[in-house]
Amino acid sequence: MTSRPPLHCLRCARVSEGFAGCRTCAAEGIGVNTMPPLADLAGVDLAAYPGGPWGLPQALPVSGPPVTLGEGNTPCVRLRTAPERPQDGAPAGELWLKYEGGNPTGSHKDRAMAVGVAAAVAAGAGTVVAASSGNAGAAAAAYAARAGLRCVVFTNEKVPAGLRAQIDALGAERRVHPGTTGARNAAMAKAVEEPHRYPLTSYSSPSPGGNPYANEGYKSVAYELARDFAGRRIDVVVVPTSRADLLAGVGRGFRELAAAGLVAHEPRLVAAEPSAAAPFTAALRCPDRADQERTRVAARPTVAFSLGEERPCWQGLDALWRTAGTAVALDDEAIGAEHRRLAAQGLVLEPSSAVGSAVARDLARRPGTLVVAIGTATGLKGLVG
Repeated sequence: MTSRPPLHCLRCARVSEGFAGCRTCAAEGIGVNTMPPLADLAGVDLAAYPGGPWGLPQALPVSGPPVTLGEGNTPCVRLRTAPERPQDGAPAGELWLKYEGGNPTGSHKDRAMAVGVAAAVAAGAGTVVAASSGNAGAAAAAYAARAGLRCVVFTNEKVPAGLRAQIDALGAERRVHPGTTGARNAAMAKAVEEPHRYPLTSYSSPSPGGNPYANEGYKSVAYELARDFAGRRIDVVVVPTSRADLLAGVGRGFRELAAAGLVAHEPRLVAAEPSAAAPFTAALRCPDRADQERTRVAARPTVAFSLGEERPCWQGLDALWRTAGTAVALDDEAIGAEHRRLAAQGLVLEPSSAVGSAVARDLARRPGTLVVAIGTATGLKGLVG
């Protein structure tokens, strides 16, 4: 592993320190994450890649030993689709689900928190801090426990009982802040000013996205897809999106793979959102990028409780622009129908995951298309309590 490289703004390229995003762009009302340079994967044998963030440690901006619970190598499950008549004799499209609920705490957040907690250890932190609607808090608690660090999770009263129980069981200190996300994040921002406290999630406004070192763990989703579909063209990857940490991480992973000649094609990325809180969908309706990055919507409650922002994080727009991608929003009725459809195929996912597979299901109607939806988390946590 290499020493920790400097961060730079994705939008204006200024070098930056800290985890609050680019202050220059924030002054313009635009939340932009600051990220390390892309990794050089030249010489990597993808067939020998063992999976997970630590399977390619040279791709991570973290020094020191890994913190791991065996995250990654989640299964790809082919989903049944409604039989349709192929057009012009072309084979029907394929719909796959990469099931991130197979991670140790049951969500994709494990990939980021494994790397983020390792970065915290390398930085000499004694406490890690996260603001979360559930899954990130559970993952932070688990990996902090693994590393022997104290963990504080700022959350609200709407977190499902199963997720609250998971965070508590893993030994984190859960601080509940009723009301808006802003109040929760403000409390976290104050907390991380104390010495030896390391932030694992976003807490500033406008939100730039999560911890940039932790987010590099999401690149491993792309690496695993490229390995598992070797020799096949993945046309579209659909990602349930809020602050776009996962979307941007998957995009960065495919960019690294393409630069090293390990894939011939970067798939088109699609952000899947609940229509009650769909800033990316609203932004991409604007013809001008300057208007897109300044879009703001009124976020309302949705069954997809872990999704929902008022503004599009710039890192997500960047990932969509680079791949000629788009964003699609679905209402709660469509999300609920897909949730039941997945259960009928043996998969219990949280509603936020169903947003992605529902959008992907429609895109896979095109004959000959291979579409992968990221199933971000198990739904079993919602059945507890």
